[in-house]
Amino acid sequence: MEINHNKTNTVLTIGKVDISALEKRIHSLTIGDWDSEEDFQLNYNKRILKKDDKNVAALGTTRHIVFRFTDKNKTPYEYIESSRWDSWKEFLLPIMNEATTYLNYKKPHYPKVMLANLPSQAFIRPHTDGKAVSLTPHKIHIAIETNESTFFYLEKDRYLFEKGVAYEVNNSKMHAVANNGSTDRIHLIFECIDLNAQNEEIKRQIKNFKIVGN
Repeated sequence: MEINHNKTNTVLTIGKVDISALEKRIHSLTIGDWDSEEDFQLNYNKRILKKDDKNVAALGTTRHIVFRFTDKNKTPYEYIESSRWDSWKEFLLPIMNEATTYLNYKKPHYPKVMLANLPSQAFIRPHTDGKAVSLTPHKIHIAIETNESTFFYLEKDRYLFEKGVAYEVNNSKMHAVANNGSTDRIHLIFECIDLNAQNEEIKRQIKNFKIVGN
């Protein structure tokens, strides 16, 4: 798969989206709903964290709820859904579809979807997403909960992501996050690709999602 040259070069402000229903759903969560065993099954980065490999543990203390994921180190085009996707998609898909209208894709597809919760006074150390297959999708961030002391860094620039605003970030460049505030920072993070632009083998794999545990 070729690198997507339509990706933003740095950070692109897409605009406001309606997060009200998702925000209400997130407010009903408890601490036990984050970082479930299923989240560790889906997200190979979290499995690395569990093994305390400090060389690659860029995520630090970030908690997650993972809905869709791809193991880009092993099977980059094998997309896996969590058991929670069906009960959450009514809150997620309207936001993702609204946020990606600027791409003008007739068949937008979302291979990775998750909520990421960075606790107060925590950080995500500088890293890149690395693999060439990570560079094709558009990487979108939407702040659901944040504060004025939480910053996203991309190379030498610092950004303050506003609540309810969608941003595309260039994940091939060095980026980091610092939550210096007194509240958690919760983002909806997802990837978007143009399904029509994929080859037939990738389309086949996309249509045959695996369910975690199967």
